[in-house]
Amino acid sequence: MKKANPILLAIETSCDDTSVAVLKEGKIVANIVSSQLEHSDLGGVVPEIASRAHVLTIQSVAKMALRNAGVKITDLDAIACTKGPGLMGSLIVGLSFAKTLAQALKLPLIGVNHMKAHILAHYIEDPKPPFPFLCLTVSGGHTQIVKVESPLDMIVVGETQDDAAGEAFDKIGKMLGLPYPAGHQIDILAKEGASIYSFPKPKIEHLNFSFSGFKTAVLYFLQNKMKEDPQFIENNRKDIAASVQSSIVSILLDKLSFASDLYNIKEIAIAGGVSANSTLRKELLALGKKKGWNTYIPEKEYSTDNAAMIAMSGYFQYLSNDLSDFSLVPNPRLKI
Repeated sequence: MKKANPILLAIETSCDDTSVAVLKEGKIVANIVSSQLEHSDLGGVVPEIASRAHVLTIQSVAKMALRNAGVKITDLDAIACTKGPGLMGSLIVGLSFAKTLAQALKLPLIGVNHMKAHILAHYIEDPKPPFPFLCLTVSGGHTQIVKVESPLDMIVVGETQDDAAGEAFDKIGKMLGLPYPAGHQIDILAKEGASIYSFPKPKIEHLNFSFSGFKTAVLYFLQNKMKEDPQFIENNRKDIAASVQSSIVSILLDKLSFASDLYNIKEIAIAGGVSANSTLRKELLALGKKKGWNTYIPEKEYSTDNAAMIAMSGYFQYLSNDLSDFSLVPNPRLKI
């Protein structure tokens, strides 16, 4: 029987973070994230290593979440879990764990779309955006502008046609000799640099994005400069980082501004791992003030992959009776 205030356990294992959260009375009361550090030395996430690490940690992370929430496993009313998109092996671990728990406890299973959950992270804490609103969702694998009509009704109105913004950050960071993941490192360096180099903006139609050509333009720029001065990157890394970051943020916000004008929506949010970028946050607030927007930026804890956002999405689905059966399988390429 559906409860008005369910207690949910939520599981997120779409990539290389093992996370479990507990939601009670519509509030997040625990959110544990275990990050896999071994991928840094390998220059990127290795799917097999990621899935094995999830197997080793998911049970202890779940126990910690329940303990921190002061909730017994027998108190749970439903189990929510990421069903996609993500790495197949990682998704299988989380979904298998969720299915086992739900079947053993005879509880409803809720399969959650990871990208929708990023957007619904805005409902974890105040202020919460009213509907409809536009959300720029930027991560290592996705760059989208989503028109959000309700917790269950979302429409992608623009998305990348090739590389995502986060992927561009990481690959350009590798060109600069920075460790993986490079996006955060570029953000740190950019604070001490100046945006003195310009790069061409991708010419892509309507509200879509493209970062493949931008990434190539940066590569050619660096190669040409290195021919003139072999120490160019070493001596100018901070300014390069600031210039790259400024350009990517400008591309993102130009499209978001276009979307706001097109749909006449002034409730504007950002989500996803790249939404933790300090320049993106700063420039969004400045643009919002100029255009009369109400802007919504999640806490950094809820910007990167975490189970709290899965719990919040699962909560809305539970109330709407949007449940899954036990034939549910992960979908690495799941769309909104």
